[in-house]
Amino acid sequence: MEYSIGPLKPEDRIAVMEIFNHYIENSFAAYPETRLPDQAFDMLLQMSKGYPTAAVRDRQGSVVGFAMLRAHNPMPAFTRTAEAAYFIHPDHTGKGLGKLLLAHLERGAAERGIITILASISSLNPGSVNFHLKNGFVECGRFRNVGMKMGREFDTVWMQKML
Repeated sequence: MEYSIGPLKPEDRIAVMEIFNHYIENSFAAYPETRLPDQAFDMLLQMSKGYPTAAVRDRQGSVVGFAMLRAHNPMPAFTRTAEAAYFIHPDHTGKGLGKLLLAHLERGAAERGIITILASISSLNPGSVNFHLKNGFVECGRFRNVGMKMGREFDTVWMQKML
């Protein structure tokens, strides 16, 4: 299947929130425990303001995945570091879209002067840990038993990629 990639737009709200809510309800990939309203999309856009974002669309123009960078820390000392997040509709995983989205974020990050991308990953999401390892990230820290979702404790695994 053919895909295209471009920045997130306000009209992507419903599709993005459906994808994100799928991971909230069915996995440890997203940290909230309950669905977020479509208005939460505005919060995502605000968090990523000034940073690269991406929506990946199928041939029909439907959003099948999204990604964003956001500030790791709002203090000026950390302007060269950003945190990444990306989510792909479950019907479109395993097709290289994560790698495509990451490459898009990395290009945008480099243009903005960002030299480090971080990812905070649940230890109960080994697929994401493996994805990041395969794409040049290294584990740089772990906070043990700091999260609880669906009645299960989890670590946050911090991964880092130097650009």
